[in-house]
Amino acid sequence: MPLPELKAILNPRSVAVVGASANTTSWGYVYVRHLVEYGFKGNIYPVNPNYSEIMGIKTYPAVKDIPGDVDYAISCVNSSQVMPMLAELAAKHCPLVHLYTARFSETGRKDAAELEQSVLKFARSHDMRLIGPNCMGLYHPGLGIAFGYNLPKDSGTVGMASQSGGGASGFVHIASLRGIRFSQVFSYGNALDLNECDYLEYFLEDPGTKIICLYVEGVKDGRRFFNTLKRATKIKPVIVLKGGKGDAGARMTSSHTASLAGSYRVFETMIRQAGAVSAADYEEMADLVVAFHYLPPVKGTRVGIIGGGGGPSVMAAEACEAAGLNVLPLPDDMRAEMKTRGATVWDWISNPVDLSIIGGSGISDVDMMHLFGKHPDYDLIMVNFNEMVGVTLSGDRFKMAPLAVKGYAQAKEKYAKPFIVVVGERGLVAEQYEDWQWKTIAEARSELRKAGIP
Repeated sequence: MPLPELKAILNPRSVAVVGASANTTSWGYVYVRHLVEYGFKGNIYPVNPNYSEIMGIKTYPAVKDIPGDVDYAISCVNSSQVMPMLAELAAKHCPLVHLYTARFSETGRKDAAELEQSVLKFARSHDMRLIGPNCMGLYHPGLGIAFGYNLPKDSGTVGMASQSGGGASGFVHIASLRGIRFSQVFSYGNALDLNECDYLEYFLEDPGTKIICLYVEGVKDGRRFFNTLKRATKIKPVIVLKGGKGDAGARMTSSHTASLAGSYRVFETMIRQAGAVSAADYEEMADLVVAFHYLPPVKGTRVGIIGGGGGPSVMAAEACEAAGLNVLPLPDDMRAEMKTRGATVWDWISNPVDLSIIGGSGISDVDMMHLFGKHPDYDLIMVNFNEMVGVTLSGDRFKMAPLAVKGYAQAKEKYAKPFIVVVGERGLVAEQYEDWQWKTIAEARSELRKAGIP
């Protein structure tokens, strides 16, 4: 299908949920509810012969009873019912079907794999495109289509294609807490028809998508994937997370989405040669998206690090060096300025700046930000934000975080250098959620996000 036609069908104006249900534990109910709660503006057609209405919406006995055409259908029926459903959707000129329905080739069973191929053959003979099977489908906040609870309802500039549905919804949650919003997300499962290359081309041409994320377990056409990826990375950042790196993971991908994982070393080389960025896991993918979204271009490798005690400072320096950054010692003119300002430990402070040393010295973490920010020897500034941040700003530790964040925001506006904050977090038990320290750090993270600080 030509890309303009693909773009047209991926923006539907009417949705049929086939196998809709009033049972709140079923996905036939969940998909209808999401269309309502996320504010889908088009026509919603629940289909089930056992109900006259679901969630107050008129429900049709069969697809053939729907008045008019259907732009997009979500299949929540059993695999044995998919072929008759497709026949009725073809009569309604439906161009796009999301097969939430599973139990196809991922089972490893011959009859299920043969049925899957029959589904593909029928769809292609009727100019019908398929998302899936065995997937969560489409998250399009701009249209009000979603596949998970509590996903952001506002749109952004990050597009994602993911073979894993749970991974996709989980990643949207992780990234949204960091201020990231999405243009569209596709969970595509077995990739029977539309695959990672189609979604990559779509995002490449989509003006609303500025950053592209991919979670792939296996690719259908390695050469096409490489060539498409190479074209995409010349225009937009592309971040790739590979599932099935080891033997156990590779076995799991086969039963998860019927994918052959292949050699991770070969895949990693391909990603690097194409100019994309690899992520080790979802957390690192979120870090990378945040960096591409918020940071100005990083023009050098010289980093100034502020924050943490002795151990965290050592670990920060080693992590930066392992990533290819240069942790330069403090230059003499910076030490001289600290001495002029009355810093009692001007000759002791180093890079990274250990907050356990500067406490009470007459110089704060925000002061150090300004010193790094204006000095030509540093290209990038990193702050480790934890319970020690701002300790010299006030005797009232509860007020330390807001004051520090205000200072960071002012410094960010003053200097053009890339500036990141690493927020210290720990696993909390229920009794700690109201603790002032962790509450303050959580509030500070929200304020950092509002200030556009990654």
